[in-house]
Amino acid sequence: MNIKIIVATHKKYQMPQDNIYFPLHVGAKGKENIGFVGDNTGDNISGKNPYFCELTGLYWAWKNLDYDYLGLVHYRRHFKGKTKSNDKFERIIKGNELENLLKQTDIILPKKRHYFIETLYSHYEHTHYIKDLEKAKKILEEKYPDYINSFNAVLNRRFGHMFNMFIMKKELADNYCSFIFDILFELEKQTNPAQYNKYQARLYGYISELLLDVWIEQNKLKYKEVPFINMEKTNWLKKGGSFLKAKFFGKKYDGSF
Repeated sequence: MNIKIIVATHKKYQMPQDNIYFPLHVGAKGKENIGFVGDNTGDNISGKNPYFCELTGLYWAWKNLDYDYLGLVHYRRHFKGKTKSNDKFERIIKGNELENLLKQTDIILPKKRHYFIETLYSHYEHTHYIKDLEKAKKILEEKYPDYINSFNAVLNRRFGHMFNMFIMKKELADNYCSFIFDILFELEKQTNPAQYNKYQARLYGYISELLLDVWIEQNKLKYKEVPFINMEKTNWLKKGGSFLKAKFFGKKYDGSF
């Protein structure tokens, strides 16, 4: 299998050594070279990175790479393999393990994130600006009306596959990228991320997290969930506090955790 898993990064960072991984400097346009291939060559949207996040890397890979399977992960968040080790980089999933999994399913996704006390819709409403998600829904109604029931079903759940992480075969990747960028480029025409702070300006990346599950639901695709591993510590106290402030006091998120 020719598997290419894009590791989206904006800075120098240790990378997995397995040759299935392809470190990619996202948002490379106008930036200093950090030693990795940049997403600013060939057919690219590198300049949109402040608003599209790692999706500029996904677009670049879709348009410029040769592969049988395409994946997207992040420099600080990877799919976890079965290797037991104290070294986090040794515990990242390897190519031979992935090949066995991909023979059994359409897509590999990270373990669901559960919100318990609110739906995906209400969580977005509390932590981001719901008007942008409503615009995305309107675009979906106009361009892909068959998807609306799937959209409503997914947004009413209390769990979802977050982080824009996946691995899927080429024909599915082509289908997904055509769908997601069609929606997001139209949404871009109708929104103004410059009105937000740097965190909230990444709205197209946040909305795409939700639309991935909508696309999977609509197309009735099989998937296997794989645990993910964080390469850096999460500040759970800050994260939990921000979640409660967003839900009960209307304070939007202003940064990552």
